[in-house]
Amino acid sequence: MAQNIYDEPTFFDEYSQISRSRLGLPGAPEWPDVEAMLPPLEGLRVLDLGCGFGAFDRYAFEKRAAKVHGVDLSLKMLEEARRRTGELSITYERADLERYEPDPGAYDLVYSALAVHYLADFDRFCAMVVRALGPSGGDLVLTTEHPIWASRANPDFRTDPDGTRVFAIVDYAVEGERKTEWLMTDIVKYHRKLSTMITTMQRHGLMLRAINEWTATDEHLAANPRLIDEKTRPQLVLMAARLAPTT
Repeated sequence: MAQNIYDEPTFFDEYSQISRSRLGLPGAPEWPDVEAMLPPLEGLRVLDLGCGFGAFDRYAFEKRAAKVHGVDLSLKMLEEARRRTGELSITYERADLERYEPDPGAYDLVYSALAVHYLADFDRFCAMVVRALGPSGGDLVLTTEHPIWASRANPDFRTDPDGTRVFAIVDYAVEGERKTEWLMTDIVKYHRKLSTMITTMQRHGLMLRAINEWTATDEHLAANPRLIDEKTRPQLVLMAARLAPTT
């Protein structure tokens, strides 16, 4: 079972204060680039794996998706998602993504933001996406921690003798569990190489159609100077893949 850190009261309270929690999609600086990867949502059946507060689900509903279903392990996240969603026709479900079995062929788009780095088995995740899309095919849009960031249990910067600030990488080739500290200690995440993610997706028929090793632009920095580290290394990778129909 995946670690359920988001139901820890202290973690949840602190997580609720970060910009992407308070502001939804506009609070995520990578969102415009993620949005550019999405297919037209009107009429689509959408599954959000790791839906959190449901910001994407409400966006998909506003874009006239035919069906929107969010899944998350955290009771607290789902409670807040339902509160923010109000009377909109969006459904939510509590489930562990390590074990979740979606209705086969029930969706046209699977979306997952910042969730798969908590999952031990990326191969199973890809198989789950394929089952959800079914023989009619469809799209996967995925964001996750970039392996350059995730390879070191506690990401760190160093300073060269000339004063240049550099990002420290260790054990990139050693895939597997990392225990890190972010808002609380001993958070379990999983590092896998970028090539591992791409080839695993392809093995399941999820053919990459777009990838963005997301870094901050000058415009981002003008709006938020605290993103300066995002010029040195990518913290996130954004991917979009297509499953071709088999019928």
